[in-house]
Amino acid sequence: MALTAGIVGLPNVGKSTLFNAITKSQVEAANYPFATIQPNVGVVEVPDARVDRLVEIFHPKKTIYTTFEFTDIAGLVRGASKGEGLGNQFLSNIRLTDAICHVVRCFDNPDITHVEESIDPIRDIEIINLELVMADLQTVENRISKVERKAKSAKDKEAQAEMALLTRLKPFLEEGKPARALEMDEDEKVILKGYNLLTNKPVIYVCNLDEEGVMDPEANDYYQRVAKFAAEENSGIVSLCAKMEEELSGLDKEERDEFLAELGVSCSGLDILIQKAYAVLDLCTFLTAGEDECRAWTFKKGMKAPDCAGVIHTDFKRGFIRAEVYRFEDMDELESEQAIKEAGKLRLEGKEYVAQDGDVMHFRFNV
Repeated sequence: MALTAGIVGLPNVGKSTLFNAITKSQVEAANYPFATIQPNVGVVEVPDARVDRLVEIFHPKKTIYTTFEFTDIAGLVRGASKGEGLGNQFLSNIRLTDAICHVVRCFDNPDITHVEESIDPIRDIEIINLELVMADLQTVENRISKVERKAKSAKDKEAQAEMALLTRLKPFLEEGKPARALEMDEDEKVILKGYNLLTNKPVIYVCNLDEEGVMDPEANDYYQRVAKFAAEENSGIVSLCAKMEEELSGLDKEERDEFLAELGVSCSGLDILIQKAYAVLDLCTFLTAGEDECRAWTFKKGMKAPDCAGVIHTDFKRGFIRAEVYRFEDMDELESEQAIKEAGKLRLEGKEYVAQDGDVMHFRFNV
């Protein structure tokens, strides 16, 4: 399940510095099957202490973490929706992502110029959000021109339902509001998903602070303002220092852990960003474990066992018989599959079982 977030932001807010940290941290291509990593794409491992613990227990030949892909979106300036700068390229790139990481500058430094000549994170956010809204409005207007005639037919119920949604959505966007904020039923959400609108994607605001500010974000007025803005639109927020993340990415694991320990934190801002991206996309992790391989797999919250089997291989889903399941916490405590069986913690689950984050699963199938 390939997942990607687009990193956006105005010039000189720290976007490129953050992406440099990501590309230095990215997994080797050999650990990312069937993918060619482009210069503007960074593929990073999703940190998971559960995988580390399973490795301690099983001593596998191979360890594979799940991955997340970040795309550096270049060329956004005021007027991007009208093609200013590299606007059209920017907009087409971001449509291909699952979520948006919106980098916002939250520090003062007279040596680093700002395209708007002052530091105002809310203004910066609104500049980009307006460009996304205007691009979506154009998409909706184009769609209306195609659907309007079909919707007038009494027989075309699908076109009528689509037109009803578009009629509500257009004035909503004209007010500068993102599509994701529109109240919709499940059928309308399915229709909307087909448009691939920019403002329908979940957003994480990445507050880029300086090295002093990142130690206590709550004391930073810029951060406080972004946090309030994010809460009002129910978006995610992460604070980090892009410069520090870039420095961290150049260290080996032992040096990195020592540096983080000195700061009094257990994980980096980049790790927190990855975890936050998982949360806003309703993603979970199931695990497979054995002497050959310990591995983490990404699935969407609410998926059933056969669909999770299909994440590994389509044949697993097609020929699904059952899943042997236990909780990671039980393995953490009991330390062997035999002990888990003796304790009655191993379950046999069928096609209707809804997978849970942290399930360790073994699939039985017949093709």
